[in-house]
Amino acid sequence: MHRITIAAALSLAALLVLPGTSLARQDVSEDQRAILVTGASTGIGRNIAETLAGEGHFVYAGARKQSDIDALNAIENIQGIRLDVTVQEEIDAAVDTITRAGRGLYGLVNNAGVAVLAPLIEIDEDDMQFQMDVNVFGPYRVTKAFAPLIIESKGRITTTGSISGILSGFLYGPYSMSKHAIEAYTDTLAREMRKFDVEVSVVEPGNYNSAIYGSLLRRMEQRNQTTEGSLYKEELDRVLSNADNRPKDKEPDEVSSAVLNALFEVNPKRRYMVVPFERQAEVTIRKAIEELVQLNERHIYSYDRDALIDMLDDALAESGD
Repeated sequence: MHRITIAAALSLAALLVLPGTSLARQDVSEDQRAILVTGASTGIGRNIAETLAGEGHFVYAGARKQSDIDALNAIENIQGIRLDVTVQEEIDAAVDTITRAGRGLYGLVNNAGVAVLAPLIEIDEDDMQFQMDVNVFGPYRVTKAFAPLIIESKGRITTTGSISGILSGFLYGPYSMSKHAIEAYTDTLAREMRKFDVEVSVVEPGNYNSAIYGSLLRRMEQRNQTTEGSLYKEELDRVLSNADNRPKDKEPDEVSSAVLNALFEVNPKRRYMVVPFERQAEVTIRKAIEELVQLNERHIYSYDRDALIDMLDDALAESGD
């Protein structure tokens, strides 16, 4: 049976925060804030950590390898911290370290993520478990562990989702499933944390520069994984060839800007879609509209066009757009 596993912090067919997101914001406080960023060794997570540190905040930057922790420690306002979001002992140790430091914890950025590339009818159950363990159970574990500190500070929680939480990519089903789960996780967590004056958001990037494709190919080579025997061999070969020869994506500065807004805007949004070009925004919004139409079609409580437009107008008015 064919299977391909990709471990890396991902932004992939994963996707959105509007590039026009304004950084004009009223800071919650002028004081230095302590913020934990998981998956901070490379890519989007590293960019977020450096951006926050550059703004003067103190960043606990989670990483798994000692070499990455050492590199993070060399950056002003950053303390590298060993943190594999699948290992409860490391999460508990991180809570202890941050608690003993005495700064408290204002912000949590659940950024660590991986992707699995495989057809849903061929994927090995271990690979599916791996996908969910990092992308879904990871934020669950970390948020649960650090919730007392965040509640004490009346702080902020944001998770790096993806436009794959709206879209469902061909051959990226396991990844899309995990990011769809983050949509529900964010909505419910936001409702539950409102009791404690804690704001919760999800930042949903499109394709930005990361090490994901290189990690994909290296992991396949290390595990001697091929497309042989797959019913989707032709399609998989095409995807992997494109991954090996794709042009360099835009740096994820816009994603970090959206995280800043989620953490420090007085009235943060629930969702920050951030994409490097307009087409990704259009595809994602059209997909959301398509699902609305599918939900509404051919049942006894279907709404007509005028009623749907009224609902859209109400939602836009509520959002302030």
